Amino acid sequence: MKLGTVTYNIAKDWDIPTIIKNLTECKLEGVELRTTHAHKVELSLTAAERRDVRKRFADGGIEIAGLGTTCEYQAADKAVVKKRIEETKEWIKLAHDLGCPGVKVRPNGAPKEIPLDDTLKQIGESLRECGEFGLGYGVHVRVEVHGAVTQELPNIKKIMDYGDHDNVYVCWNSNDADLDKPAKEGAPPSIEKNFRLVARKIAAVHMRDLHIENYPWRQLFRLLKQFGFEGYCFAEIPESADPIRVLKYYRALWLAYQPDA
Repeated sequence: MKLGTVTYNIAKDWDIPTIIKNLTECKLEGVELRTTHAHKVELSLTAAERRDVRKRFADGGIEIAGLGTTCEYQAADKAVVKKRIEETKEWIKLAHDLGCPGVKVRPNGAPKEIPLDDTLKQIGESLRECGEFGLGYGVHVRVEVHGAVTQELPNIKKIMDYGDHDNVYVCWNSNDADLDKPAKEGAPPSIEKNFRLVARKIAAVHMRDLHIENYPWRQLFRLLKQFGFEGYCFAEIPESADPIRVLKYYRALWLAYQPDA
């Protein structure tokens, strides 16, 4: 497994040189570039600008390991969904140009006036179209475990079943909703049952602050290793007045939590 960060929120004000400098100092290997942030890696980049961004990260030794979009497909209005699918395809093209392996998208809840299963099917079918498109560019689609109702792992599993495409994956998001219902009162928190629903489709992991005690971080890393995960675990943590020090501590704790070889 490799450690990186999402630019949301700790690095949201960093431009590209600052990202490369700071992550190198903190010994993080890669970054998921979230749209709207100060690095300005957006769909508007020209072909020459895309080549320049790719070269700067490559020369700096930091991998553009993901593009974090806000594309979502649960809207009741089909025209809105279609627009989001087409936008996703543009992000896939950008990822290809940057040498980036994956684009993160998300569900963000479900319209109350639509039967839930219909929405899950719509999201899944949208993901399948995007995944099929990405196949031609060598870029996969990662659906984040996100949103009220849609962040519940049984619903993510249904979305993935409806999507049913080899180029559509899951971005584990380390939510409280991941926790299994305890077999008995007082049992330690566990994610194993929910994790196994999507284990073989996980392509990236978002992590909150590792000091959160009600989330079983050691178990998460053990399960990732058990299922052969070799991708990025991204710190998705709040901004800080001392981000370098925070990320160094974050890396130290992440390493300490790793299971024995």
